Amino acid sequence: MTMKTKNDIFNEFKARYWKADKDEKGEILTHVCAVTKMHRKAAVRKFRRIQVEDPCKSEGRGRSTYYTPDVTAALKEIWEDGDEVCGELLHPMIKEYVEILKRDKMWDHPDEATGKLLSMSEITVRRRVGHFMKARKKRHGISSTRPSHLKHLVPIFIGPWNDKPPGFGQIDTVLHSNTTSGNAVYSLNYTDAASLGVFTRAQWNKGQEATRDSLEYVKQNLYFPMLGVHPDTGSEFINEMVIKWCGENSIDLSRSRPSHKNDNMHVEERNGHVIRKMIGYITLDCPEAVGALNDVYELSNPYRFHFVAVRRMIEKEKLSSRYRRKYEKKAKTPYQRILEREDVPEAHKEKLRIIHAKLNPRLLQQEIARRIGKLYDVQKRFGDLENPKQSR
Repeated sequence: MTMKTKNDIFNEFKARYWKADKDEKGEILTHVCAVTKMHRKAAVRKFRRIQVEDPCKSEGRGRSTYYTPDVTAALKEIWEDGDEVCGELLHPMIKEYVEILKRDKMWDHPDEATGKLLSMSEITVRRRVGHFMKARKKRHGISSTRPSHLKHLVPIFIGPWNDKPPGFGQIDTVLHSNTTSGNAVYSLNYTDAASLGVFTRAQWNKGQEATRDSLEYVKQNLYFPMLGVHPDTGSEFINEMVIKWCGENSIDLSRSRPSHKNDNMHVEERNGHVIRKMIGYITLDCPEAVGALNDVYELSNPYRFHFVAVRRMIEKEKLSSRYRRKYEKKAKTPYQRILEREDVPEAHKEKLRIIHAKLNPRLLQQEIARRIGKLYDVQKRFGDLENPKQSR
């Protein structure tokens, strides 16, 4: 007669043990411990381990996984189409993204996974998107702002901005170089205060004429009339040519206080969240890169306006040495904000609806990525090859 091993004894009693009540489990443990010479707690852990590892168990403990890998795959696809934003900004856009991708026959996920994705709560989206977020090395660009000697001609405005209608925007320039010496490409950033829409335009250096031409382009391509611009004290904006242009076009010109970036909070935030995130810190030191970068902005402006949601801070309170900030409960795209405003004419809204119905976020994202690759190729071909300054 062969002697039973410890595993044989546990396998013999496991089915009875798992179904037994408290008293019967105590009797089984007493018998098993007497035969195997194991401590009572060790025997309990042994039964638990067998139950978890047993491939033939009929009853498992714990809740089954609801959001299966196919749901996670669908969410990651949406996240990539949505510019890889955080879960708070992505959650309100999921339904619209799915509808557009289905319309254009670009959605290949099963109905069950789609239904689970659409029913996913914001906290779950935040948690799962957190795993997608790639570790990014924090970078900071250099400042090229040089205060203008004409700044006393432009009035200072420090807010509030909440009551401004669409068309009043904050403006700034971003330098695409790791040095302020020599020539380079600049991006002009116009951020509308009411809708938080971002409109960008590339230019060669930051001379008066180049800056005025960039502002004229933004004015012609806004979805609503340009009513006012608010720069810092930089000489590219506070000069005779730009001041005269604003006067001729009935555009209010105000400025922020020197060394007070929060006076221009909307545009300063978008410099990093939009331009730096999309283009990176590559040095663009050839005139040919201006056209290639504007090809990128030609698509990124409508993409972000129609499909990338933003949350507005509605309250800020200082508590000792820190701030407590309160944001909108639901993030909205600039397009949605414009449609909700009563001071925007219906004709402008209808024009936006027609444009929106023709757009697809995935196709825009793919084409933007292709054009950014072309921009890098142009810089590699025509840039300063003897003194490369590229920094990504």
